[in-house]
Amino acid sequence: MEKSRHILVVDDDLEIRNLLQAYLEQNGYRVTTVGEGKTMNRVLEEQRIDLVVLDLMLPGADGLELCRNLRVKSKIPIIMLTARGDEMDRILGLEMGADDYLPKPFNPRELLARIKVVLRRTTALPFEQQESTTRTLRFADWSLNPIARHLESGAGLVVPLSGAEYRLLKVFLDHPNRVLNRDQLLDLTQGREADPFDRSIDVLISRLRRRLEDDPKDPAIIKTVRGEGYIFAVQVKDGNPLT
Repeated sequence: MEKSRHILVVDDDLEIRNLLQAYLEQNGYRVTTVGEGKTMNRVLEEQRIDLVVLDLMLPGADGLELCRNLRVKSKIPIIMLTARGDEMDRILGLEMGADDYLPKPFNPRELLARIKVVLRRTTALPFEQQESTTRTLRFADWSLNPIARHLESGAGLVVPLSGAEYRLLKVFLDHPNRVLNRDQLLDLTQGREADPFDRSIDVLISRLRRRLEDDPKDPAIIKTVRGEGYIFAVQVKDGNPLT
């Protein structure tokens, strides 16, 4: 149930923290708020957190650094709050492993909608994908473990994935050799439409290419189809059942 979800809001603006806490609690969530990174890390060590709402501008370590450090050791979903119009900060946030972003100022209803989507995407797969979650998926020289959500190379190198990376790769594996445009990819991974300046999918694809491709600048697995979108250009096979 939604009321069991525990949201950690990290923002140095007390008014925003109080506003979000009241609004999210009214909508059935448990909420903890903090104003900076050290307290955030302590809360994460002491409590079970289901999602972090993380402001970019914080005293001490900023949101990008906190996001990067958290992603190294945890798959907790992260929604970053960024200054409106600052596209580079949004791109950097996604590069650091954030699952979504929301520019300030924002309507709390939109944040609530983003939280619901991210939690749904990170805790459950669509019905049509459930059967494949019990099997490894193999492509090129890689295999994806959908339970542990990590990649493994033919040489045995294990590569952990962020939640956003996993969802995007899973979409490609479910639709191999099919051109998917940015709007389709964003809808399938985040459940929302793209705005004209949304580059989140491009950033995630760049991250996946660096993990998967021998030459990310000349990709053989995730190819660009000019003017149309992207295509997962290798065969996907079911591996052995996972136990």
